[in-house]
Amino acid sequence: MPHESRNVLVRRPAATASVLLAVTAVTGWVLGWPMGFDDAVYRAGAWAVLHGKPLYEPLATLPDWSQVRQLPFTYPPVAALLFTPLTLFPLQLAWGVMAVASALTLGFVVRTGVQGTYRPGGRTVAWTPAAALTFLGAFALEPVWRTFSLGQVNLLLLALVMVDVLLLPRTRWGGTLIGLAAAVKLTPLLFVAHLLVTGRRADALRAVGTFVGLNLVGALLLPADTVSYLTGGMLGGDDATGNAWGGNQSLNGLLQRLSGQAGWAFGVAAVAGAVCVVAALLVARRLHARGEALGALLVTACAAALASPISWSHHWVLVVPLAALLVRQVLRTPAREPRLLLAGLAVVFTGWSLFVVPMGERRELSWNPVQMLLGNAYVLVGTATLGLLAWRLLRRRPERLTPAVAVSLPAPRPHADRQTASSRASRRP
Repeated sequence: MPHESRNVLVRRPAATASVLLAVTAVTGWVLGWPMGFDDAVYRAGAWAVLHGKPLYEPLATLPDWSQVRQLPFTYPPVAALLFTPLTLFPLQLAWGVMAVASALTLGFVVRTGVQGTYRPGGRTVAWTPAAALTFLGAFALEPVWRTFSLGQVNLLLLALVMVDVLLLPRTRWGGTLIGLAAAVKLTPLLFVAHLLVTGRRADALRAVGTFVGLNLVGALLLPADTVSYLTGGMLGGDDATGNAWGGNQSLNGLLQRLSGQAGWAFGVAAVAGAVCVVAALLVARRLHARGEALGALLVTACAAALASPISWSHHWVLVVPLAALLVRQVLRTPAREPRLLLAGLAVVFTGWSLFVVPMGERRELSWNPVQMLLGNAYVLVGTATLGLLAWRLLRRRPERLTPAVAVSLPAPRPHADRQTASSRASRRP
């Protein structure tokens, strides 16, 4: 690779990826490629509400691609209103808009984890080679490349939550981005509890207010769709109470597969999810008190993925900031644990285990024990990894500020530095 090309990849990897994705979208539009299955659903749902069509019935403008015609709209009605800008573009270009936005937010997520460069003061530094390599390596992770291929909104929602938790504590905007993310997809609502246990009560109220306000707008503009969503679309769109498909990497999916879709599985999963949430919030509170804001966020995000009735494999994009945080630890310490954890994430979350087990047509219900381990890899290994990371952070003495602390604290003011230096000089003999 020429030196100039390598230099661009190191200095502007997110911008370079955005350009390549935009070119791919234009090429797909010209050649009529099938692109962005989930993005097609977002766009079709937005078209339906703009033209007064039912949102939770078969969508009229879905493309004629294999399996896409059967995909339902499963988000709250207000989400369809927020997706309406996608209707301004042909389908492939709408995928390109989502892909470019996701690439830029992926850059933010990676730099926050590896470099800790985004602070309330707004100061940033140039990409480091380690951050650039982590950004490029993230595309090998199955939750990431599947998010891009489907045109999913996962990375955008992750970035909204990270900005709110790490950059907006006790500001006038604190909590609003979490409320916005929860209005699009209900799972980020757990971060309202995260705000409460980390001492951000006013921000939690703003998050609830934003969520309720946006949904009231949706109810006023789309009353029939709101009733349909509350009476069936919320849990019925993807068979959330009994979905045993291997792509559902949640506690509910695990128990549905283990039990053969027994009637009691969803209730047990709900109880297990509640226990997981309570335990995770207690750990998150302690991590936050130690200054590990990003670690606390990851614990809560893992609990949200586990407790949700459906967490598709691409919902596990939380592995990206976790991998970035581990890269930072690898750069800071010679300890083996971060390296082993990072290697484990790289092996498991490339998604190979989900491709070697039979999936679909209820074949998950007859998995043998080895297939059960492989087919539930995200639930089992992801939870164990995050739990081990939390344990390691909790047992370490906070002798100095860690990189996660730097993410959550303002940058030092220049005049304060000068004042400190002058006071030191005055104390010298």
